[in-house]
Amino acid sequence: MNNALTMILAGGEGKRLFPLSKERAKPAVPFGGRYRIMDFVLSNFVNSGFYKIKVLTQFRCDSLNRQLSLAWRLSPILDHYIEPVSPQMKTGEEWYKGSADAVYQNLNLIYNENCDRVCVFGADHIYKMDVRQKMDFHNKMGADLTISAIPVSVEEAKEFGVIEVDEDWKVVGFEEKPDNPKTIPGNPEMALVSMGNYIFNTDVLVDSVIRDSRMDSSHDFGKDILPILFTNNKVYAYNFKDNNISGMSEKERGYWRDVGSIDAYWNASLDLINVSPIFSLYNENWPIRSYYPPLPPAKFVFSGKEEGRIGIATDSLVSEGCIVSGGQVDHSILSPMVRINSYAQVSESILMEGVNVGRYAKIKKAIIDKFVNIPPHMEIGYNEKEDREKFYVSPNGVIVIPKNANLGGIINANDYD
Repeated sequence: MNNALTMILAGGEGKRLFPLSKERAKPAVPFGGRYRIMDFVLSNFVNSGFYKIKVLTQFRCDSLNRQLSLAWRLSPILDHYIEPVSPQMKTGEEWYKGSADAVYQNLNLIYNENCDRVCVFGADHIYKMDVRQKMDFHNKMGADLTISAIPVSVEEAKEFGVIEVDEDWKVVGFEEKPDNPKTIPGNPEMALVSMGNYIFNTDVLVDSVIRDSRMDSSHDFGKDILPILFTNNKVYAYNFKDNNISGMSEKERGYWRDVGSIDAYWNASLDLINVSPIFSLYNENWPIRSYYPPLPPAKFVFSGKEEGRIGIATDSLVSEGCIVSGGQVDHSILSPMVRINSYAQVSESILMEGVNVGRYAKIKKAIIDKFVNIPPHMEIGYNEKEDREKFYVSPNGVIVIPKNANLGGIINANDYD
């Protein structure tokens, strides 16, 4: 693994995740209470023993860079690094025009490393992968390019890039969002969809992005590089379902979620909090690494059963520094330093850092971004017409309150306890 360079594509604008991506890059959006989305792909590589990682940034990268600085310092004495790389514009005064162009504009990083393999992965998916197993498959097959793929139903595959393979899983076709997806040999009910991450032989990657730079294209790996490569090179699909991590439950095997929209983000978040979660954060053999601020433990206070003033959380994730003070939380995720005050009710919701919920407030099916004060008695998620007039509401009815939003109301110290 020492002669492989990893390039993480973290420059996406994340328009479909607005307003969570209004002030931050999509990979820097908080997820699971105490993590950022990009922590998952970085954990995969570090846990797999890959320690030479360049993170290619672009839009609104301040919080992403800060997270990398705080959480992802490796040992330079061992030539280990995770480094952010902002657009250098060495090929002209232009932002990255696509995923392939991002690599093309940073070819100097590859030349400087003198590596045999390059891993090109996105930073905005939730999954666990032992990348060593994919690299072993790549080497065993003598591949020029290996694409991670996951089997899904034919109907679901219509929304993705679909890979056609032969019996040996050599790629023989690729279509973007086809009406009639090609199925897996021997399995007519399932199709293979691309996960958007790749292992290249270095010379093949360099030649491909240079050639693409001279063409009139969208400069995207899925749309432009793959359809050309598989016709003349040895391109294989790696079945992500075969990836095995010690301590992983069978139902978690093959879990991969694109959290590119509010509804997908909300659904993936709730996957974390079932009694037996489909995606577990509790596997000691595969830690999800991040920055953990020096905060006190979570606290639950008041047990006034007769007056209904009980600090309680059920089927929920509660991060450090939270205080549930006489309020009730159910099926929700609380990021650090959230405070739930007396008689408040929070259900099916995600509350990010520093959210303060006033007395008697009620919140349901909502995402509340950082440092929002919910005034006492306010109700969110209980009147669809009013919610749509005041807030962003997703197609599936998830309400989103942006960071530092002013919800009005006079805040009195007596309303918080």
